[in-house]
Amino acid sequence: MSHLPLQDQAAPEGVCYGCGSRNHHGLQIKSHWAEDGQSVVAEHLPDAKYCGWPDLVYGGLIAMLVDCHSNWTAMAYHYRAENRAADSLPRIDCVTGNLGIKFIKPTPMGVPLTLRAWVEGEVGRKTRVICELYAGDLLTAVGDSLFVRVDTSQLAATAHGRDA
Repeated sequence: MSHLPLQDQAAPEGVCYGCGSRNHHGLQIKSHWAEDGQSVVAEHLPDAKYCGWPDLVYGGLIAMLVDCHSNWTAMAYHYRAENRAADSLPRIDCVTGNLGIKFIKPTPMGVPLTLRAWVEGEVGRKTRVICELYAGDLLTAVGDSLFVRVDTSQLAATAHGRDA
């Protein structure tokens, strides 16, 4: 089992602002299988510029963290379901079909955030992921989202109205 983050294994050329390994202006979220082997974890310490209210993390940043980490959780489960390493080809890609976030408590700035996510139910073309966000030991948000397995070669063309 590799100790490299899932992002660096499966998509080292990734440019996503939240989790892209090659986006040097982005957050560069790094997701790993947890020691329990059942969930995927990531840690992030928000920069002060991601402040919402004074001393609190901006909710949009929380949404981005939950979105990217949950998507990587869905892809990690697909690789595992197919008994494949994350760096194997063809690459598995998912996109967000529905992003749901419940903000439970304010998330304080200056505290390391931990994301813990897992697939709820069966892994399929559409996969439901639950993601908990902790500030230290305090649960502050829970994501309940749906990710769809896709062929990324057609995504940009479709989005720009071009034939793929």
